[in-house]
Amino acid sequence: MPFVWQSQSRSNANSSISKILTLNVFFDDHYMPHIKVAKKETKHDSSIYNKHMRAQLGRYVLQDITNPVMDVWVREQIVAGYKRSTINKHIFLLNRFLNIARRWGFIPHHSHNQHNIKKLPVGDFKQRFLDKHEIEHLLKHCRTSTHPFLYLIIQLLLHTGARIGEARQIKWRHVDFNKRIWTVPVSKNGRSRRIVLSDAAIGILNDARAKCERLMLDTSPDCYVFSNPKSGKPYTSFNSAWFMVRDNAGLSDVRIHDLRHTFASLLVNKGVSLYEVQTLLGHSSPQMTQRYAHLAPDLLHSRTELVSSIINGESI
Repeated sequence: MPFVWQSQSRSNANSSISKILTLNVFFDDHYMPHIKVAKKETKHDSSIYNKHMRAQLGRYVLQDITNPVMDVWVREQIVAGYKRSTINKHIFLLNRFLNIARRWGFIPHHSHNQHNIKKLPVGDFKQRFLDKHEIEHLLKHCRTSTHPFLYLIIQLLLHTGARIGEARQIKWRHVDFNKRIWTVPVSKNGRSRRIVLSDAAIGILNDARAKCERLMLDTSPDCYVFSNPKSGKPYTSFNSAWFMVRDNAGLSDVRIHDLRHTFASLLVNKGVSLYEVQTLLGHSSPQMTQRYAHLAPDLLHSRTELVSSIINGESI
């Protein structure tokens, strides 16, 4: 039948290509054109590949990237001193290459010596939360920064639990000041999400508007809230200003993403349920929020007492 013949023909063609298709050619000619359409951000994939795979694995034909080869590649990164969590990101990307190559028929679906690599054990999830004193100290140093928006950005992250990428891309039209809702068109999981804004967060955005007006930056709906005054475009990062401020504040171990953890920890410690925290953070699954459960042991103990009271017939 014609359809079957075409499928077999395509399969045979892919099988022939796979015998000469190196990982470098697969990445450049097949993976990147596909991912540029299917994925919002591709710079991380390119950066990881060019730094950690192109020279190390790129010359191998796909079928020759066997588990012994991959195990050596992982071991060399461990010896080089890379963090296990970093190596796991590299492993994740290589596994994605193999999965796509299987789906496209470049390598067999089942091979005794070409299984996906298991991620390295990294121990407990590392979390860093700022206490009230540290927050005050950090904000005090942010005020002294020469960056025109850093103080406002750090405040917004602390008051909303937003991701730094979401803050970089926020436009004025994304904020409904009447309903106090900030809509992120595309979040980390690929879906839109709504961030509930407190009175303080609204005040921060109003301060940002005033700052833009003083800097003669456009505040029309389609413009970015935090635009670089020199280019009028959104900042690519705030790392330089952030690193300087946190180091001056004596908080060198704090990552900017830890502000999101701090937002969650403050909520949990005030008795807010994990379901509500999940909703406010925009987590796609409750497992992602479960990491904060240990922050309120006293609250959890009090909940178990409710059951004991019912069983023992005590009045609640």
